[in-house]
Amino acid sequence: MHSVETFRELQDEATEWRRYLHQHPELGYQVHDTARFVTEKLASFGINHIETGIAETGVVAVIQGEGGDGATIGLRADMDALPILEASNKPWSSQILGKMHACGHDGHTAMLLGAAKYLAGTRKFKGSVALIFQPAEEDGCGGQRMVQEGIMDRFGISQVFGMHNRPGMEVGKFAICDGPVAAALDEFDIIVKGRGGHAAHPYRTIDPIVVAAQIIVGLQTLVSRNTDPTESLVISVTKLHAGTAYNIIPDYAEMAGTVRTFLPSLRDFAERQIEACAQGIARGFGAEIEFRHRRLEPAMFNHTKGTNLAIKAARGLVGPVSVAEKIKPSMGSEDFAYMLEARPGAYIHIGNGPTASVHNPSYDFNDEALPYGIGYWVNLVETALAA
Repeated sequence: MHSVETFRELQDEATEWRRYLHQHPELGYQVHDTARFVTEKLASFGINHIETGIAETGVVAVIQGEGGDGATIGLRADMDALPILEASNKPWSSQILGKMHACGHDGHTAMLLGAAKYLAGTRKFKGSVALIFQPAEEDGCGGQRMVQEGIMDRFGISQVFGMHNRPGMEVGKFAICDGPVAAALDEFDIIVKGRGGHAAHPYRTIDPIVVAAQIIVGLQTLVSRNTDPTESLVISVTKLHAGTAYNIIPDYAEMAGTVRTFLPSLRDFAERQIEACAQGIARGFGAEIEFRHRRLEPAMFNHTKGTNLAIKAARGLVGPVSVAEKIKPSMGSEDFAYMLEARPGAYIHIGNGPTASVHNPSYDFNDEALPYGIGYWVNLVETALAA
């Protein structure tokens, strides 16, 4: 096991990589320049097995240890940015208007590159490590596509691990839990079809805005009165669009929202009952609805063996006091869930310090966290694949 001091010599170089990536953000699957940058760096480290074009722009590189035959573990970093206008005012702010690394994927990529450089230079482990650089985590389920395109079997990956920065948690600290880590993500759209007319004569109309308002309130009873309070269900209406003028009641109103759950049974319940609730309320007013529901990312679960391995690696780097082992699951979602469905492993949080929250225009990844992330990856590999 290495302490963080072993990796501080990589911080300046990793900071340069990270800030370059921050200045050149790309979205979704269109991370062509980012993937090219990653591939060039990996090759410069002496890594010969590099495959590109997975899930369009994903990259997987394999480092063979010098300790003999053994298993292959996967380490994943996401590469994509967000469609946000940056307001961090940092010298290395985004040079692409309306795009920024507001979730720290630039830091995640730089940390895995730093670990790649160290591991390629030492190779003190059995078996192999597969470095997974993934596109489209934010919007597009790039993790799912990489799994569907067979990376687990193709590279013989037996366990897979992920890491994400956490603003508000001190740099040099880690947090993890066994079992559920992040919620399943679903989205829904409801179109309320009424009958429009003059706003001065609402009795001659079927007002879809009033119906939509009642549906919004009614949906909350699915959480407060129809769900066991010890189970987790979030239903949030996040869009409401209707009307074009002050004196016109429109024909229809459109609303949309998100659903977060951990249990498959509760996920089924929410999909079924959101439609039933909206339909029932609409009919009571003489209106109709059109309902669409999309299941996106599944709930993400850490596996016990992988969690224990992650804790051991983090403890070896920063000591047991700096590793929180039983954090509460998040109702946020993460498409690394697809990889943890395909293979056992774990997902850990790394402290980003007192920065703005992710997905905020003022956010920036904290470069002081880089040696901690690099060191965690190296300790994890050398522990899991001990020579």
